[in-house]
Amino acid sequence: QVQLVESGGGLVQAGDSLRLSCAASGRTDRRYSMGWFRQAPGKEREFVGAISWGGGRTAYADSVKGRFTISRDNVKNTVYLRMNSLKPEDTAVYYCAAVPSNTVVTGRTEYDYWGQGTQVTVSS
Repeated sequence: QVQLVESGGGLVQAGDSLRLSCAASGRTDRRYSMGWFRQAPGKEREFVGAISWGGGRTAYADSVKGRFTISRDNVKNTVYLRMNSLKPEDTAVYYCAAVPSNTVVTGRTEYDYWGQGTQVTVSS
């Protein structure tokens, strides 16, 4: 079992940056692929980015490619999502997720563990 806690969300203006963190606890001795997803009001939860256990492979949604960067520190059991050039359409609750895997996982239904989410609001 892995527990995930996100932090770093907030209210920012368009063009600003934020860095989200996701701290993992519990069975952190396994190799997990980590992902970030987001859900806006009235919409389905969508994939944002993912990173393999070793950090060597990443994947991003087209809507965030070039603006968002996912990274991880396995010593601290923490995954980060750096978000630059934020847009109002990035407004959502952001969730991190984990699944035991050696590769990068992008499918929402493939993830086993989820955090409670952190709100990101981008004003125009």
